[in-house]
Amino acid sequence: MSENAVEVNNLTKVFRTGIGNQYVVAVDNLSFHVKAGEVYGLIGPNGSGKSTTMKVVLGLMAASKGEAKVFGLDSGDIRARNETGFVPENPYFYKHLTGAETLKFYGKLCGMRGKALKSRVEELLELVGLENAAKRRLGGYSKGMLQRIGLAQSLVQNPRLVILDEPTAGVDPVGSREIRDLILKLKDEGYTVFLCSHLLEQVQEVCDRVGIIFEGRMRREGPLEELIKIETQTAMTLENASPELLEKIADLIAADDSASIIETGHPKTTLERLFIQIAGKRSKESKPADEKEAS
Repeated sequence: MSENAVEVNNLTKVFRTGIGNQYVVAVDNLSFHVKAGEVYGLIGPNGSGKSTTMKVVLGLMAASKGEAKVFGLDSGDIRARNETGFVPENPYFYKHLTGAETLKFYGKLCGMRGKALKSRVEELLELVGLENAAKRRLGGYSKGMLQRIGLAQSLVQNPRLVILDEPTAGVDPVGSREIRDLILKLKDEGYTVFLCSHLLEQVQEVCDRVGIIFEGRMRREGPLEELIKIETQTAMTLENASPELLEKIADLIAADDSASIIETGHPKTTLERLFIQIAGKRSKESKPADEKEAS
């Protein structure tokens, strides 16, 4: 049995409002686990308890009841924190530093020095695709680039678990795609990724398992494919089907009292994929002739 990277057991978090004896239950008896090496998505609307749960897992907040563990250690244990990297929704950096200087700064905070630090900085810049922007000041980085440098910063001490809060919020479609590709790359590298988001399509593209939280409680959880499939329907995609063949299929279905056609038509892409396809095509067309020949 694989080791769990995160275990949340009967977690309850209560906040007092400061007015009389009133209180708010942000998380209510929540339980779930994140397997080592997988990408797990915790999704829900604003105010559902996602951020509170994340803060308890990070050891930044104590639970009112229950517990959260990271690789078998209490989330408040310093050893658990050493195993965890975190990227908030809006990471803050010193804008006057370059990408390389930023990673070097955080590396020194983690006790790294000399050749080991220099090598780690170069490795991380290449991992997140910012090696060509290593000497550019962060003040000139786009939102997507800042998210990627934040992800690189979270990996400086080589944690086994990476926690991401709304990793693509405010990022354009191309930048979002780059971040999602990077999440999948982290999985291939052996990292465990635990992310919170309300952007459901993006979660669907990268997560192995998903938990749906609402009003502090887990409503549904399981493998992504199991959650999104419709058990009573079967899809069939045909290519180059003649009108005669389609008519025969429709007649066969009509002859079966237990089956019916729900929808017919052509498969559709998503607006985001169409945008990326067009943007990529325009980018190639705008290259100078000598660059096209070289590529």
